[in-house]
Amino acid sequence: MISLHGLTKVFPGGVHALDGIDLTVNDGEFFALLGPSGCGKTTLLRAIAGLETPTSGNIHINDKDVTQLPPGSRDVAMVFQDYAIFPHMDVTANIAYPLRIKKIPRNQRTAKAAEVASRLSLTELLHRRPSKLSGGQQQRVALARAIACHPTAFLFDEPLSNLDARLRLEARTFLKRLQRDLAVTTVFVTHDQAEALALADRVAVMSHGRMIQIGTPTEIFHRPATTFVASFIGSTPMNLLPAHATTEGLHVAGATLPAPPGLTPDDTITYGVRPEYMHLTRTQRPDAFPGTVSVLENLGTHTLVTLESPDALIQAVVPEGDEPPIGTPAWALPLRALIYRDDELHTTSRHT
Repeated sequence: MISLHGLTKVFPGGVHALDGIDLTVNDGEFFALLGPSGCGKTTLLRAIAGLETPTSGNIHINDKDVTQLPPGSRDVAMVFQDYAIFPHMDVTANIAYPLRIKKIPRNQRTAKAAEVASRLSLTELLHRRPSKLSGGQQQRVALARAIACHPTAFLFDEPLSNLDARLRLEARTFLKRLQRDLAVTTVFVTHDQAEALALADRVAVMSHGRMIQIGTPTEIFHRPATTFVASFIGSTPMNLLPAHATTEGLHVAGATLPAPPGLTPDDTITYGVRPEYMHLTRTQRPDAFPGTVSVLENLGTHTLVTLESPDALIQAVVPEGDEPPIGTPAWALPLRALIYRDDELHTTSRHT
């Protein structure tokens, strides 16, 4: 178990990379740190690894305070974005390097390297140098090196970002299966929300050095706690529309919808609905957002339709072949929505 208490990191110039982080990663959990570039997620990972010294706060691994311990004494293994494997060593030597540092006899570390390599389908590559390996193979070598020393925890700093799209999907599945089989606590840094949702048991969304929301992928996707999380999560951007509550209902982008309880006309209200939860119709109705079809984006089995109106741009996902022609009028009916008051989640709404 990894526990962080009041962790703060201030860089020269007064930049708060981490601002009072409190977090517990459970034993055997796959935990993702998600956020845009510069939000502090890599600094947090490096602090856990011992590569950054926090300005204040404590780091505990298995109830042991490791805040002042050097990286080699923390029993964690880190896999970097660029893999950081040694170009002058072959695959065997790279995998066995942590065991060499621990002064394990050569025959034992060579045998261990061969065993781990077999598990990751690297046996045929043991005598190759990194320059003779593909990106996916180099990534597996970095993983094998991390596994070889049986660490208490894995720390991954965007290890899939240098792979092409197809290989990234394959590596994602492989990594999830490997972590489940090994049952090793894993902290995974990424800016790719699809990666975080697919891999993690829990996700922490970060912004400006703070944890904005922590939850399961399902919780983060269906109940984002703030408009920032709502706009960041999802394969297509969520529609976030200004709304105005009256006695007649909630007025949003040319539609009048039922107003949830607890809202007053003075509240700052945002109506959020994912394009996947929109039903597009060619029939006018007062509880649907009106617009003219301006853009069609092919998503493969679905199409992302953009409606343009004087009040807003509305996006809806429709099945392939159901998209209306560009320039025609259409109405987008929200089926499942989120209502935010002062940028924080107020309630959810379902339309029947």
